[in-house]
Amino acid sequence: MAFYHPIDHFSTKGKVLIVPVVSVANVAQLAADLLIASLSLHRVGIFDPGSLVPVVGAREDDLPGVTTPLELFGRDDANIAVIHQRSPALKSSKQEFVESLLEFIRTSGASAVLVIGGVDMSNRTDLQMLTPTCQIVPPGTPDLSSSPLAALTTLPIPVYTSPVSQFLHADAERTIIPFIPGGGLSRRILSSLSDTWQIPTACLLQYVMEGDNRADAQLMAAVVSKVLQVDVPKWKQPSSWGHGLFGTPHDQTLYG
Repeated sequence: MAFYHPIDHFSTKGKVLIVPVVSVANVAQLAADLLIASLSLHRVGIFDPGSLVPVVGAREDDLPGVTTPLELFGRDDANIAVIHQRSPALKSSKQEFVESLLEFIRTSGASAVLVIGGVDMSNRTDLQMLTPTCQIVPPGTPDLSSSPLAALTTLPIPVYTSPVSQFLHADAERTIIPFIPGGGLSRRILSSLSDTWQIPTACLLQYVMEGDNRADAQLMAAVVSKVLQVDVPKWKQPSSWGHGLFGTPHDQTLYG
C-alpha cells in the first residue's frame, strides 16, 4: 500500500516541510494548527495511518469528510507544507513509521525539513531556563547557511543539550542526538537520517508542561515563521479550539 495518497494537485518540490512530532503538551500540533489556519493552508493529501493509533474526527470549519491521523497541508503559492500528525505511532511500528516518513520526505523534492516538538520543562539546567526554545542540527545534514533554514545560523536560539541520560550508564548512549525527555519520536527521526541524506534538516524544541498550551503554541509558531522568514500578517486560531481544545464544559449541576 502506498504511504501517501494525494487528494489534490499539489507539489512539495522546493517547499519546506514542517514535521510536528507528537510530544509533551502537543505543543507542536497546536503550533501546526496555528500555521495552517493563519496561512490558509489546505489539506492536499493523506498518509497511510497503519502505523499510528487509530483516530478520526470532524474536519475544521465543518468541511466534508473526516480528519485522519496523518495529513499533508499546503498551498501552491506558499513555500511551506505541513505534515500534520495527530496521533502517536504504535509501539511496535515506530521505526516502520519513521522509515516511511523519511522515505516520503527524501523523494518529495523538498528544499528543507524542519522538525518541531516539545521537551519536558522539568528537565532543564539553570542556563536552559533563559530561553524556552532550542535547536538541533543533526550531523551530516547539508550546510544550512544556503538553505531556507539559514536563519537558524544567526538567530539567538541555543543548541539543545540534555541534562539527563536515557540510559543508566553514559556509555550506553546509542546515538549522538541527545536524549529528549517527552520528545516523542523527535530523536528517532533525527537519528535515522542516512549518511546520504541530501535535504537540509533541523529541529526546533520548546520546553513545555501539560496544561493550557495555547500561548506556548503561539510562541513556537512565531519562532517557526521567524526561522523560515514567513510573513504572517495576523495569527488566527482554528475554530475548533473554541469548542474542542479542552472538551465540552462540565455540567455544573453535578456539583450541587
